[in-house]
Amino acid sequence: MRPVTPAGILAAKLESLAHQVSLIEQIDPAFKAELQQAYELANGLDPYLDLCTTPESPALAALVQRTNAEDWNKRFADGETVKPLEQEMVSGHVEGQFLKFLIHLTRARRVLEIGMFTGYSALAMAEALPADGEVVACEVDAYAAEFAQKCFNESTSGHKIVVKVAPALETMQQLAADGEVFDLVFIDADKGGYLDYLDLLLTTGLLAPNGSIYADNTLMQGQPYVSGMATPNGVAIAKFNQAVANDPRVEQVLIPLRDGITLIRRV
Repeated sequence: MRPVTPAGILAAKLESLAHQVSLIEQIDPAFKAELQQAYELANGLDPYLDLCTTPESPALAALVQRTNAEDWNKRFADGETVKPLEQEMVSGHVEGQFLKFLIHLTRARRVLEIGMFTGYSALAMAEALPADGEVVACEVDAYAAEFAQKCFNESTSGHKIVVKVAPALETMQQLAADGEVFDLVFIDADKGGYLDYLDLLLTTGLLAPNGSIYADNTLMQGQPYVSGMATPNGVAIAKFNQAVANDPRVEQVLIPLRDGITLIRRV
């Protein structure tokens, strides 16, 4: 799998540099050793986090295997998905366990997930919810939603997840109109929509008074803080991060876990 997090991208670049430098005899061996150590520091971080984190459940492991085995490029080429999807979009083991911890710490009972893909984070959170807890997952892609539902059906916690297939903003507006309230909201959908999702959560009753919001991919491969040509997603995330930092209604902290996750709560 290609590197998609700042740590992974950094490790790949350092590996390439270390290899190039190793071929040049005139360079000081001490410099080569320092560069090699820098590569090892970056490359070993994510695997070590994984090693020291409680293992994922068999159901989550099976979901990852199925997602990795799927030919997502072909699904998009054949018109089965509405946009390009890739296995790297899965939240993954460490972030999934982090979300489970947040569920336990906040004692959340109702969770709204904005952007589901194949359901890793939804199922991870469902596993941490009490028996009467519920995850309402918004997913615009019908194929991805069906794929996830099959995985949920074979798990012991999948019955806690309700999937709504439609543009997330439409689903959220309907949930707000119906008087639905959520203790925790996880945003992981189209990056250009993050500000609209946040504004709707803060201006309606969707978010419980003491509820919290978690936004994924807020480091976006380092694009918000590295000079150079940013992708549209990188630009959108940079705008979102700045808007959150300037919003007097909330306080937040950006955690450098995987591709970045920002924890947000009302002041």
